[in-house]
Amino acid sequence: MNTERFTAELTALGGHALVAQDAGQARDYIAKLLFERGGPARAASRPAVTRLNLPPMSTAEKLSAVNIGITQADYALADTGTLVVFSETGEGRTLSLLPPIHVAVLEESRILASLDELMEREPRFPDRSSAMIFITGPSRTADIERTLTVGVHGPGELHVIVLKG
Repeated sequence: MNTERFTAELTALGGHALVAQDAGQARDYIAKLLFERGGPARAASRPAVTRLNLPPMSTAEKLSAVNIGITQADYALADTGTLVVFSETGEGRTLSLLPPIHVAVLEESRILASLDELMEREPRFPDRSSAMIFITGPSRTADIERTLTVGVHGPGELHVIVLKG
């Protein structure tokens, strides 16, 4: 039930969701994005991402030249379609913020009902990480006249791959 609610909320916010039955289906989705949107891409070396066995990606590229950033989400909140990402040692936050397209890989078991459940699971999160980042849909901002612009202060596209099992 949390998965269906999360994907519905994310989609309502303008995000894209794939519930992948296995790593192969997730790899195919990323390959299609790379083909359609172009690279280069850079992937984080976190467990859910390395589980996909993606082909080698350029580490020589300046991050400002990367078109697709692939990261791991630590949790998701079903009631708001929000991703929760902890900043890990040796991995900057910019991979989810700077490229125009952000792909987050999330294990289905880490989709929680709400912020309350997250706080129950991670009551001492400052001991774990220097930052807890909440990502709710693609980046968006509006001016005083309420003219909405997507992708100004972060990725204009957000894709979440939910890994089953």
